[in-house]
Amino acid sequence: MKTSFWILFIVLMVGCNQNNTENTNDTDKKEIQLALSQKLEASKLKVVLLSEAQEITNEWLAYITAQSEIENLSDYTLNDVISNATPITEIMKSLQETVPSRLNSNAVKARLGVLVTKSKILQQQAEKRIVDPEKLSKTAKELPLEWNNFKIQINELFLKTLEEFEEELDAIDNGEEQSTDRVIPAPRKRPITDSKSTDSILIENL
Repeated sequence: MKTSFWILFIVLMVGCNQNNTENTNDTDKKEIQLALSQKLEASKLKVVLLSEAQEITNEWLAYITAQSEIENLSDYTLNDVISNATPITEIMKSLQETVPSRLNSNAVKARLGVLVTKSKILQQQAEKRIVDPEKLSKTAKELPLEWNNFKIQINELFLKTLEEFEEELDAIDNGEEQSTDRVIPAPRKRPITDSKSTDSILIENL
C-alpha cells in the first residue's frame, strides 16, 4: 500500500514539473518573439567620403550594395536581421574580394576583415535554434559603426599630409607674388612744365 502511494506521489510530482517547465518555455518563447519584433534602432550616423574616394566607390558594385544594406539596418526589426544575416555576410565577403586597386591598402583590408568577422558572428547568432535577442541586437548595431570606421580609413588614403599642405600654400604664395609683379605697372612720370603742380612733384618723387 505504501509502495503504491509513493509511486502515485512521484508520478504526480513529475507531471507537475513537466507542466511548470512547459509553461516556462511557452513564456520564454513569447518574450523572445516579442523582442525579435522590435526595431533594431541602429545608428544613423554617416561618414561622408571625400570626392576622390567617392569617384572610386561609385564604380564599386559591392560597396554600393553594402552601403544600401547598412542603411537598411536602421529600419530593420530583429526578425529582419535574422532573415538578412546570411546575405549580409555574402555582401561583406564580396566587398573584401573586389577591392579596387587604388583602395587596396593594409589598413583598408584590416577594416574589411572586421566587417566580414562581425557579419559572420551575426549569421551564427541568427542561425541558432533559440536566438538571443540581446546578443543579436548588439552585434547588428556594431555593423554600422564598423562601416563608418571603414569609410574613415578610405578617406585617410586621400588626406594630404602637413608637408603637402605647406607645399601647396608655398606654391599659391609664389603664384600670387608673380601675378602681383605682372599686374601692377611702373608709375609713369608726367612731362615737366614750368608751372609744376603738386601732383607732378609727388609723381616725380616716386
